[in-house]
Amino acid sequence: MDYPVKMDVKPKVTGFFDDATNTISYVVQDPASKACAVVDSVMDIDYAAGRITYEHADQMIAFIRENGLELEWIIETHVHADHLSGAPYIQQELGGKIGIGDKITVVQDVFGKVFNEGTEFQRDGSQFDALFTDGDTYQVGEMEVFVMATPGHTPACMVHVMGDAAFVGDTLFMPDGGSARCDFPGGSAEELYDSIQKILSMPDAMRLFMCHDYGPNGRNIAWETTVGDEKAHNIHVGGGKTKDEFVKFRTERDAQLDMPRLIIPSLQVNMRAGEVPTDKDGNQMLKVPVNGL
Repeated sequence: MDYPVKMDVKPKVTGFFDDATNTISYVVQDPASKACAVVDSVMDIDYAAGRITYEHADQMIAFIRENGLELEWIIETHVHADHLSGAPYIQQELGGKIGIGDKITVVQDVFGKVFNEGTEFQRDGSQFDALFTDGDTYQVGEMEVFVMATPGHTPACMVHVMGDAAFVGDTLFMPDGGSARCDFPGGSAEELYDSIQKILSMPDAMRLFMCHDYGPNGRNIAWETTVGDEKAHNIHVGGGKTKDEFVKFRTERDAQLDMPRLIIPSLQVNMRAGEVPTDKDGNQMLKVPVNGL
């Protein structure tokens, strides 16, 4: 598929790093207007205490207000397993539409069973305002954005390309960080390799923005690189590594990884577009399936 890459459009990108989950959220500004989008927001949780707060989202809200921006989209690159989305809270404060890839329905079906959700839990993605398919476009002010389906980490993963800036979710990490795990239900190392090649087929100067960074080998946290840098230096796929080499490495590596600390609350909340589930009395409540993940 030919994607409408527009390298002459250069949005301003501001990252917000969350120390608790090593997540980077973004405010992306249309260079020709006051319109903006938020990508991969965070809702704070003290899991042991069962307490949810909004410090991280409030920072982004304050930035948008202080700069006189108009929020049009709240984008999820995928259903995150390591942090909770702040999308509904931000939408309540600033408006905007919440969007995710249309394969959210696959994720909802799988984890609806894992968490024993009843028939009242809709598995059609209707909790979101927009479901994107590969090659779809939408507008942030005067800036056209296109979406690229990049399954492998999860079935619903998508890269959102805004001018010369692409937001890759967990598909890629910084060159010294490599790539995302593929051992969640619906994940596939083969698909992830193909998805990464789609990203690396874009112009070398395309800016790539990560969803996570862990500062490998003690370096400072970073979240921006380029297609060219990833092609040359990514430790998992760079330098012409073959699909067979990648799949072997990724499969062996994933077998050694622990589950993310916040996977249980994250999946329940994020498959609902950031809404916390409730019990029959309307109280916010999370489930812990035993031997279910």
